[in-house]
Amino acid sequence: MRREPAEIVLLDGGMGQELRRRSQQPVSPMWSAQVMLDEPELVTAAHRDFIEAGARVITLNTYSVTPPRLARDGDPGMFQPLHDAALRAAQRARDESGRDVRIAGCLPPLVASYHADSVPDDATCLRDYRRMVMAQAEGVDLFLCETMSLSREALAATFAAVESERPVWVAFTVDDGDGSRLRSGESLAVAAREVAVAGAQRVLVNCSVPEAITTAMRELATLEVPFGGYANGFSSVAPLQPGGTVDALTSRTDLGPDAYADHALHWVEQGATLVGGCCEVGPAHIAALAKRLTAAGYRLVSG
Repeated sequence: MRREPAEIVLLDGGMGQELRRRSQQPVSPMWSAQVMLDEPELVTAAHRDFIEAGARVITLNTYSVTPPRLARDGDPGMFQPLHDAALRAAQRARDESGRDVRIAGCLPPLVASYHADSVPDDATCLRDYRRMVMAQAEGVDLFLCETMSLSREALAATFAAVESERPVWVAFTVDDGDGSRLRSGESLAVAAREVAVAGAQRVLVNCSVPEAITTAMRELATLEVPFGGYANGFSSVAPLQPGGTVDALTSRTDLGPDAYADHALHWVEQGATLVGGCCEVGPAHIAALAKRLTAAGYRLVSG
């Protein structure tokens, strides 16, 4: 039996869906990035609430600010202003909190979540991820390559992030029915080993149902790097198409804060040292998880 760790890195929750709940604006394909233009104070407030809930790592609100998405859904000229706004919001929230919190740069899927067939060619992936790394590197403590559904996209993001000389964490999204495989059908264990060899210091699974992440933890436990997970609360992600909006998705009704914490504590029992939440997991979920972890004797750290 793996010995339980004494320290756990508690991540934040799903920024995009949290902003959707708080915003008065209609949902758009630009998702959370549009809020930084219309209601920037909401981004700082959401970061701050996750910190107050117990998160020790917060992630930049740049998930939809990729060159391909801006070209398709917005204005390519807003690339740098949106990255700058996201950095200001995260840094202000951390400063206001006065807590030991690290800011993670965000390297998401370039074109669309969950759709491995939408990933550009390798040269384009590396070019665009390098551009995102350059826009974020001076203001972040580490890079989180997240919701990777295809191994070669994850590798491109990892290569670009490693060049920054910041710590690199990689999170894969897995098949909701088979947590041992990426949404592309590739083996999670193989993909995880590849990014670890490429320089990823920690490997996670995210934006999948909690039950699939429980399966994934068994796969990641074979690695020689720390691992973890942060699930979403969607009933299914199948309705979300490239360029679509999140109002196509429905939320589960059985994943309140305590129920979600039950899942996350099980991942910790399996050896995970990083846990948090993704879409539909808000500050109340993170607060419940922080309370449960502390009560179980774990010390929350920033990494």
